Amino acid sequence: MYRTVIQDLIRWKQNTNRKPLILQGARQVGKTYILKEFGRTEYAKTVHISFDRDEKARQFFNEGGSAEKLIRLLSAHSEIDITPNDTLIILDEIQECPAALEALKYFYEETPQYHIVVAGSLLGISLHGNASFPVGKVDMMRLFPMTYEEFLAALGRQSLLKALYEQDWEVVNNMNEVYIDFLRQYYYVGGMPEAVLAYVEGHGLREVRQIQERILSAYRYDFSKHAPSREVPRINMVWDSIPSQLAKDNKKFIYGALKKGARATQFEEAIQWLIDAGLVYKVSRVSAIKMPLKFYEDFSAFKLFLLDVGLMGAMVNAPSSIVLIGNDIFKEYKGAFTELFAYTQLVTTNIPTYYHCVGESTIEIDFAVQIGEKVYPVEVKAETNLQSKSLKTYMQDHPELKALRLSMQNHIDQGWVENLPLFAFKETLKKRISLQI
Repeated sequence: MYRTVIQDLIRWKQNTNRKPLILQGARQVGKTYILKEFGRTEYAKTVHISFDRDEKARQFFNEGGSAEKLIRLLSAHSEIDITPNDTLIILDEIQECPAALEALKYFYEETPQYHIVVAGSLLGISLHGNASFPVGKVDMMRLFPMTYEEFLAALGRQSLLKALYEQDWEVVNNMNEVYIDFLRQYYYVGGMPEAVLAYVEGHGLREVRQIQERILSAYRYDFSKHAPSREVPRINMVWDSIPSQLAKDNKKFIYGALKKGARATQFEEAIQWLIDAGLVYKVSRVSAIKMPLKFYEDFSAFKLFLLDVGLMGAMVNAPSSIVLIGNDIFKEYKGAFTELFAYTQLVTTNIPTYYHCVGESTIEIDFAVQIGEKVYPVEVKAETNLQSKSLKTYMQDHPELKALRLSMQNHIDQGWVENLPLFAFKETLKKRISLQI
């Protein structure tokens, strides 16, 4: 299946100042697959070393030696003649061999002519742990679950994609119902590649849900295997609480929802572990929507979002009927799914994103984004009802800003607010990044 990160990998290959590349991402988002596909399509030869299964390779790095020596050993071990520029070396599950992570420094300094990429399911944990990180000696890239656009591509809906990419609003507006139907399918299937592939191949919704449940079980296994034992119960409590916290009108993550009397100091490490593992995203509050947003960040208040909307559906056992068909039974959670969808698409753009509320005020802005020299309040609506007392009140007090509203409605610019269809907003923002407006 096509992933847009391939284009980033090709640019990395073509960069004359290329460094060894670290590809980060949560377990089962497709890192190994995409690196192998990159090697297959862009190189004459590919050497794939997986440290979780290859004791001999771990031994090479643990014993040390020059970068040239390591290249020779890997070549002999893989029985592939590793040559500069036409061989891709993939070092997978590198968190299982910290010495290999440290060796990236020497590959950069001594053998820059070799193309080396590394990945690992819990690499973020290693990078924030005791592993020696080669600061300034590596390039970094991150792979997320498949986006809505990649979901459409997997389903072969190229004409729909083309209209989104070109921002052809006449076509997009006329095909609104079709896009929404695929959006509801995405809400259920999500972006985990194995689940998407099963759906594309027609294996049915039940198999998709079973795949999602297996992925969730693998994550819990990671908690117990890799996290400090004292933190495992807390990690599970935080993880289990996120769907319900998103479904409520909480203005920040509520520690008291975990257990009575819970305090931040008790759960900070558990939350950071989940963030480092790539399983949750942390969105901080800002006290004002002004340039630059980072100046107004409130470190005491934040929200947590899961990495994938399909996995959240599996966590709450949401039946396919209420995800795929609009009705009032799903009203409470539909807002949570919509907000989560919006953020999981936003996070792939690297746009600085926060949310805004002040004290006991009833005004809350779902997201605040910074694009170039402008900031935008962003409201997320689950359906077509555009009533928005909170946003309208805020904009009356801040006429210098222009708001963005994400909903199921067609694209329309009302001056003070621009309504963007949920399924099209990411491409709109990406285009604005390129224009820096």
